[in-house]
Amino acid sequence: MAASLASQLSGPKSVISFSSPPHFSGLRPSSNFKLDNTHSFFQNVDSHLRLSPSHKPCRPVVSMAGSGKFFVGGNWKCNGTKDSISKLVSDLNSAKLESDVDVVVAPPFLYIDQVKSSLTDRIEISGQNCWTGKGGAFTGEISVEQLKDVGCKWVILGHSERRHVIGENDEFIGKKAAYALSQNVGVIACIGELLEEREAGKTFDVCFKQLKAFADALPSWDDVVIAYEPVWAIGTGKVASPEQAQEVHAAVRDWLSKNVSAEVASKTRIIYGGSVNGGNSSDLAKKEDIDGFLVGGASLKGPEFATIINSVTSKKVAA
Repeated sequence: MAASLASQLSGPKSVISFSSPPHFSGLRPSSNFKLDNTHSFFQNVDSHLRLSPSHKPCRPVVSMAGSGKFFVGGNWKCNGTKDSISKLVSDLNSAKLESDVDVVVAPPFLYIDQVKSSLTDRIEISGQNCWTGKGGAFTGEISVEQLKDVGCKWVILGHSERRHVIGENDEFIGKKAAYALSQNVGVIACIGELLEEREAGKTFDVCFKQLKAFADALPSWDDVVIAYEPVWAIGTGKVASPEQAQEVHAAVRDWLSKNVSAEVASKTRIIYGGSVNGGNSSDLAKKEDIDGFLVGGASLKGPEFATIINSVTSKKVAA
């Protein structure tokens, strides 16, 4: 289904410098791109992973902007100490945040209680992972019930570091998501392609396959936020151009419309992650199918995270 849908959405695909015809704007780099040459990648990524004004999309996905409230999550990953987190919480408590944004932060498990007891109620708390069911003899795991017990209302699942470093597969992640929702904990469901998958023109195929695993497992799409995070952009300082991110977000929404329902497609928030910062969030937020952000490193800096949250004002201007 994913493969056929990708072909329907994008039409024939081409490699930018190859002789074959297809072009899927922004999804294939040039033929001289070398995976084993990191320096070359960073020199070329801006030109080859951005849309040229002369490029015409193959078969544009009809944009169906979401109806949900802007959503910004901060994934603190494996960072922080009691002292640094205390300072971060203080900065967030004193920040002036736009009211029409849902804001969530995901501290390391050890510090969730510290954050929950000191952070403004304006910002909700998320776990960074959970187990597939109730607690028990699962060394090193965290149950959804434990997350709820310390005040978490959300959990991040399917993040690329869990997929590609820890080795979690689509089905396993889907089980986690289904159980979290069954316990009334919202899910930030992450999807995204590796660099080599993007180079091979498989961005849509990969994202649709990951989406399908969620769709097959979830009892409902209520309280689900989809985070599109191209793996090549996470922590690299490289970010998808606004046009490129919009293209994938629109395709994800189209997939939801065709494979779940038009209602789910409209109300499900699709947020972008991948080196989002205070300098690029405004331009990204202007795109109609970008409903917010999942922020990594920049979420560890209170004032910058506040700037990203307040980029919702760019969304209003664009509208």
